[in-house]
Amino acid sequence: MIAVIGDIHGCFFTLNELVKKVRLKYPGIQLYSVGDLVDRGNFSFEVIEFIQAENIIFTAGNHDYMFLYFFNYPKNQLGKSWIFNGADQTILSYKNRLHKIPDHLKLIARAPLFLNLDDCFISHAGISSNFKSFFSSGVLSDIDYLEEFVNRTLESPSGILWSRESLLNIGKLQIVGHTRREEIYFDEQSNSVYIDTSAVGKIKLSAVIVDNNKVIDSISVPTFSEDVD
Repeated sequence: MIAVIGDIHGCFFTLNELVKKVRLKYPGIQLYSVGDLVDRGNFSFEVIEFIQAENIIFTAGNHDYMFLYFFNYPKNQLGKSWIFNGADQTILSYKNRLHKIPDHLKLIARAPLFLNLDDCFISHAGISSNFKSFFSSGVLSDIDYLEEFVNRTLESPSGILWSRESLLNIGKLQIVGHTRREEIYFDEQSNSVYIDTSAVGKIKLSAVIVDNNKVIDSISVPTFSEDVD
């Protein structure tokens, strides 16, 4: 049994409260996140520090990669696009502690793009149905193939950081963020759960409790005003 948190986007106080609620109800549970730790909210620095301190495992999101590429691969389109996607708030959060940026970028660079767990398959935006021809029976057990495929299609609009298309039923529950919903949404056809409930849009931050490829509970916290105002 695990807990998976939706897109955080610098909403530190909301994240802190959600983690407290999850751990109060499920002591000792391992926490994961679908990424987008940074941008748009006010406390990207604090979110990354908290994620590290609390041993929350995350799959990198597109905003995390734009942040990473801006500093490490600035000529790449991912890096160039960061300044138009919430970078100002992230930069402000590092005021007087710019020396921490390299360490945080290393953390993002080391983060997996997917986690194929016993309980579910976690990624930021999911495996698009456009890639059906690449996913034959048994592919999920071939981690080398999955990693090569995901990296090869990383900048595709259908890639695991960007997809907003219908997702592929991969024979296992997919947990994704990226596409905002006002409520946690389960798509039966693709066996996918969307958990970005727009914390940065002043709605709420949500987590699902997953056991053996089924969502057995959900916990949400309304966005704290200090995170976004």
